[in-house]
Amino acid sequence: MKSGSRGNFPYKLIALKILFVLFLFPLTISAQSESTRTGTIKEEVLPNGLKVIVIEDHNAPVATFQIWYRVGSRNEYIGKTGLSHLLEHMMFKGTRKYGTKSFSKIVQRAGGVDNAFTTKEYTAYYQKLASDRIDLSIELESDRMQNLIMNERETLAERNVVMEERRMRYEDDPQRLVYEEVVAAAFKNHPYRWPVIGWMPDIGGITRDELWDYYRTYYTPNNAVVIVAGNVKAEIIIEKINNAFSHIPRGPEPTNTKISEPSQRGERRIYVKKEAELPYVIAAYKVPNILDKDSYALEVMESVLSGGKSARIYKSLIYEKQLCQSAGAGYEGLYRDPFLFYLYGTAAPGKSIEDVEQALYAEVEKIKQKPPSEREVQKAKNQLEAAFIMGQDSISFQVRVIGMFEMIESWRLKDLYIEGIRKVTPEDVQAVARKYLVEDQRTVGILIPIKVRSEK
Repeated sequence: MKSGSRGNFPYKLIALKILFVLFLFPLTISAQSESTRTGTIKEEVLPNGLKVIVIEDHNAPVATFQIWYRVGSRNEYIGKTGLSHLLEHMMFKGTRKYGTKSFSKIVQRAGGVDNAFTTKEYTAYYQKLASDRIDLSIELESDRMQNLIMNERETLAERNVVMEERRMRYEDDPQRLVYEEVVAAAFKNHPYRWPVIGWMPDIGGITRDELWDYYRTYYTPNNAVVIVAGNVKAEIIIEKINNAFSHIPRGPEPTNTKISEPSQRGERRIYVKKEAELPYVIAAYKVPNILDKDSYALEVMESVLSGGKSARIYKSLIYEKQLCQSAGAGYEGLYRDPFLFYLYGTAAPGKSIEDVEQALYAEVEKIKQKPPSEREVQKAKNQLEAAFIMGQDSISFQVRVIGMFEMIESWRLKDLYIEGIRKVTPEDVQAVARKYLVEDQRTVGILIPIKVRSEK
């Protein structure tokens, strides 16, 4: 919402992403009022359905409070894309108790920071404060869960702000535009095909009443998870959250409609003409999500191809052949449903984008023909494990990981990650390359640069 917010970009937290893998079997979450402790994590579900997770970490006198709502762009529908993200903006407009546009000022006066982000799967809000001031977050978030001010004038004004955000961050960014078009072409049925920020005509058509209905439907205790981490006592924090939130009634029970994507029966290819300096290509393949056992090998394959300057793509396309200005690979598996693995490259000046594309495919073919070496795979696994462990130093990182796992399935599944990564073999990497990185499952987007239009 604010400057620096992750907002609607399908961002990828690399250090965080490494945690998300493997879910070989579903887990049953505790019933209401059940309290479970795993290590220093305590969980409780209030009678109105609000789940509370507390992580005690007494290394520093700070705490972070985050509230995650199970609503993102996948909950929108054709003609009304962008609702989730616009509502995220409106959540900072204030309540009757605290007045308009005062939320962030109150947090800042207390010495804290706050922000929010919206994704395809969820919307989250967070504050970080001295731990003896974390009660402020509890009060503010319980208040705006039910008492948000949403008048017509402010809604229209914020709608214009989001439209301008889309112009600046997406439509003026040629490579982002290509990514957006590739995702839209790769999915024919699933709501993943539209961007989190929404299509421009849809954003411009969102009304105050539509946004209010969306707020009332999804911003309810039984559709939210509160996560607190830091120098706190779990029992005390849970009691305070219970006192602040328990009077808020349950909302409609969240629906969990299974959305399937029809089989792709051949390569799809799109071209985007846009003012730019250099051509760019991105090739996206349908792959399983983090709930599938193959996700571990896909994760390792990404690192083998793109995990630094000694990885295959950088070494071959940038250093040796000097074909690309930038290039890499990415596995986007942190979704409730299957998503994408992609290869990308920006041609170096004077180089052909066709040569870049073929060079990317050649690196994949090498893995299909011969498994990566034990040394490469071990290095990739070490990188993933090291990032996972180092991330634990940050309470914000810990909460972000807990929240993302919880939104996908269950926070407990994070504990399986390292074990799953350690088991990946070179043959596993070869197998997923052969299984998923095939031409018929590929959607290719190419940026064709055009000259910048001169001002008249």
